[in-house]
Amino acid sequence: GQYEMIHRLQPACLVGNNHHGAPQEGEDIQIFERDLPGEMTSGFAKHAAKVSRLPLETCQTMNGMWGYKVSDQEYKSTKTLIRYLVSTAGKGANLLLNVGPQPNGELPAVAVERMKEMGEWLAVNGETVYGTKAGDVKQQEWGCTTRKGDRLFVHIFELDHDVLYLPLECKVTSAKAFVDGKAVKFKQVTGGVLLEVGKVTDQTDYIVELRTR
Repeated sequence: GQYEMIHRLQPACLVGNNHHGAPQEGEDIQIFERDLPGEMTSGFAKHAAKVSRLPLETCQTMNGMWGYKVSDQEYKSTKTLIRYLVSTAGKGANLLLNVGPQPNGELPAVAVERMKEMGEWLAVNGETVYGTKAGDVKQQEWGCTTRKGDRLFVHIFELDHDVLYLPLECKVTSAKAFVDGKAVKFKQVTGGVLLEVGKVTDQTDYIVELRTR
């Protein structure tokens, strides 16, 4: 019906209906509102929508509103937003991050500040997010992973222990801290690998780059 008409009139148009359910025939992307794909923390869906093979996108607000509300100053921290971006990439999805413009057409100063700080982080670490696909290890309490070719990026948000176990089918040939290239000790074990990373606290995202085969 309507989707067919849209594609007939505009073949390059992508259809993504935000109905909080499984994709319907004719939809080109699957959208998750204020939720990472496959999760249901926002309360919009009664049942977690099955993650399809379509391109995925999650949309999120910087504060609590899609539009502008002068009294809504509860902005998410830069750390929270970066971790959300990284977690979205770890699910193999894109992130649409909303900014509600002020009545005068200008963007709120806090939103601009958050975007600037996210941009500064991406200028250094963007390689572990841009052009990647979902990593071998799904989202965990400690963080997530993203992959680009033979490079597996381990994004550690919080880790109370000195050693991190990753269940991997591939073999790890090298491990290093992404930010400075310092070698990270690792041990191949049955069913995966152990990384000696030490406790990771008060960091936005400690990234370990693994070379695999």
